[in-house]
Amino acid sequence: MRDNLHDYRKTYDKGELSEHSVDPNPMQQFRTWFYAVEVAGGVDEVNAMTLTTLGKDDFPKGRVVLLKKYDEHGFYFYTNYESEKGKAIAAHNKVSLSFFWPNMERQIIIKGMAEKTSEDDSQNYFASRPKGSQLGAMVSRQSSVVTDRNELEEELKDLEAHFEDKEVPKPPDWGGYLVRPKEFEFWQGRPNRLHDRIRYRLDGLDWIIERLAP
Repeated sequence: MRDNLHDYRKTYDKGELSEHSVDPNPMQQFRTWFYAVEVAGGVDEVNAMTLTTLGKDDFPKGRVVLLKKYDEHGFYFYTNYESEKGKAIAAHNKVSLSFFWPNMERQIIIKGMAEKTSEDDSQNYFASRPKGSQLGAMVSRQSSVVTDRNELEEELKDLEAHFEDKEVPKPPDWGGYLVRPKEFEFWQGRPNRLHDRIRYRLDGLDWIIERLAP
């Protein structure tokens, strides 16, 4: 097995990005790219994004979560509030989201402030989930130590029997987050590593568009 990865090379030539042609609204630019990537195909989960938080141990940590909605307010995802990321957000709500779409050689990095969504929003999304996912949320005390997988599977079987003909209630410690963006960076791979990087920076109510060196 080789440890030296110097020969891993790729030529980026699938597009370009100009500060003169991007949409003045970064959410619209996100929407344009999101649908272009989806239409192009080749990505299993276009809505997969890396959420990075600053932990209570002062270490940053990134993990992949799924974007479930976005609008003029920002980006929404759902999780257990008592999870490691939930506790990190409660202590320090400045977070980063990143999307990487290799099929079109594009990346987006978003900095923003995370806040809990309303209980109605969390209830509505929970009710839309498949029953198996609802029960899984009840079983998993996310980020806590478990003896083994069998412990989880046995608890799931018990809940499946109990709720066979009943609606599954949303756990009280489970719900949504809204990330309100403060900065966007759109990255388009280009030849010779001279990649295009366009940043949107919020200044009061206005978005300032800037090109960054690759």
